[in-house]
Amino acid sequence: WEPWRTTRPTRRARQRTRPTTARPATRSLQPDAALPHSRTQPVPEIALPMSFRINKLAYFSVPLTLLVAVILAGASITWLSWTLIIPVLLALWIHRLRTDVTEAGLHVVGTFGTKDLEWNRIRGLQFPKWSAVRAVLDDGSRVRLPAIAFRDLPLLSAASEGRIPDPYER
Repeated sequence: WEPWRTTRPTRRARQRTRPTTARPATRSLQPDAALPHSRTQPVPEIALPMSFRINKLAYFSVPLTLLVAVILAGASITWLSWTLIIPVLLALWIHRLRTDVTEAGLHVVGTFGTKDLEWNRIRGLQFPKWSAVRAVLDDGSRVRLPAIAFRDLPLLSAASEGRIPDPYER
């Protein structure tokens, strides 16, 4: 690709320039010791109930929201003083959202309610591209799991005692 060109290379040209890697025809059943995620070590015991919460860095948005609210309230205290409650609500919302893993199943605490999901009702997990992780239930409905990300799956798998498979495990 030449930067002085105004058009992008065609799809076929991009495909030819990509390096190809050959995959082995069969997978080895032995764990690879060189990989850090292999299961050669025993899985640590996880104390239940276990909570998955939003990262603490989310609380950095609260002072910034407070600054904006003070500026807005300063412009017109009589009409915009209600904006001072927004940072408090934001901090409470960040603190409230969580997913708890228990021996009975998942306890989901959302914005306006809670929901208990038993292990035998959970068919799998869905990872939409720009949305939160969802648990797919046996009746086909989906329940949003706040504070769960793809990187949490090994820990979630260990806490669920293998009911939710670990995608990093070979």
